[in-house]
Amino acid sequence: MTPPSKATDVFVVGGGPAGLAAAIAARRIGLDVTVADWSRPPIDKACGEGIMPDGIAAATALGIRLEDAGGFPFSGIRFCDGDRQAAADFPNGYGLGLRRTALHRLMAEQAHAAGVRLLWDTRVAGLREGGVDLESGPVRARWVVGADGGNSQVRRWARLDACLHNTRRFGFRRHYRVGAWSDSMELHWAHECQLYVTPVAPEEICVALVGRDSSLRLERALALFPALKARLASAHATTAERGGISASRRLKSVYRGRVALVGDASGTVDAITGEGLCLLFEHAAALARAMAADDLAIYQAEHRRIGRRPALMADLLLTLGRSRGLRERVMKAMAGDASLFARMLAIHIGERPAWDLAGVGLRIGWQFLHS
Repeated sequence: MTPPSKATDVFVVGGGPAGLAAAIAARRIGLDVTVADWSRPPIDKACGEGIMPDGIAAATALGIRLEDAGGFPFSGIRFCDGDRQAAADFPNGYGLGLRRTALHRLMAEQAHAAGVRLLWDTRVAGLREGGVDLESGPVRARWVVGADGGNSQVRRWARLDACLHNTRRFGFRRHYRVGAWSDSMELHWAHECQLYVTPVAPEEICVALVGRDSSLRLERALALFPALKARLASAHATTAERGGISASRRLKSVYRGRVALVGDASGTVDAITGEGLCLLFEHAAALARAMAADDLAIYQAEHRRIGRRPALMADLLLTLGRSRGLRERVMKAMAGDASLFARMLAIHIGERPAWDLAGVGLRIGWQFLHS
């Protein structure tokens, strides 16, 4: 931890992955950057811990080599719904199962190496004209970045809470000591909830539950997935169950004056997409470009563009989650024609244009008519 300064170019409130990514991106364009967070590394969060190839590429563009944190590579995605499965490898690259604590430790180290001033165990008391107030006194800043999560105080202080869309689900995560049985990240479907299985080490997996019922926990949810429950029957849980909220939130604006929001503070897509980390890396890069141009309106436009594809895919996947009949038909079509799932996966990670979904839909519809 470095001592606070009375002035900085960029003051980032929140030292999670979003704040550290924004700080690293700002340092890459030569700005003086300070990050403050009330916690200390490594900071954990309940999530599925699977990073898609586009997320790895977005991190690499910021000079962040996620592979240096360890983790476990996976080659594709597998949907499992009862006896039906649909699977495909990524068209290019690979995904990475990475413990959230390992990710945060790596990013904190890289931010420090880049020259970011890191203030851990530090609370920000509020915004002020031209900077922020710490408990130790004011700090002048040319820009203030809110990277303090879904319940962002910066968002409230800057009066950026107005939403165009806001829904939420509930997530719970636990790790198990067991060898990975697949080289894919698996998404298991049941009515109104899903379980994600991500290998994060040669002998450890992350199991994450996301659903609409805030009282549903992993132990009870596993009864909905008998095949998966049988696999985990003799597996030892290596971490306690940890919970959180998976929000779908789109804000009217992600900046006001010289205050900007990144990561979950700036809006989110449902965890079903697995695109949360990719989004925050892309937000960080876009914000740095806007700062270089001294125009945060550029960031607003980029933020909207970045979020369109993940929001579209979230809507599609959540619709499948709500409608068992539709999901059964789609799964039957994709299980019978592997190229359909491969095309959808390529669209999901940005390897094919979003409008190609129309072609996928037509082919599935054609199979409905002839089944």
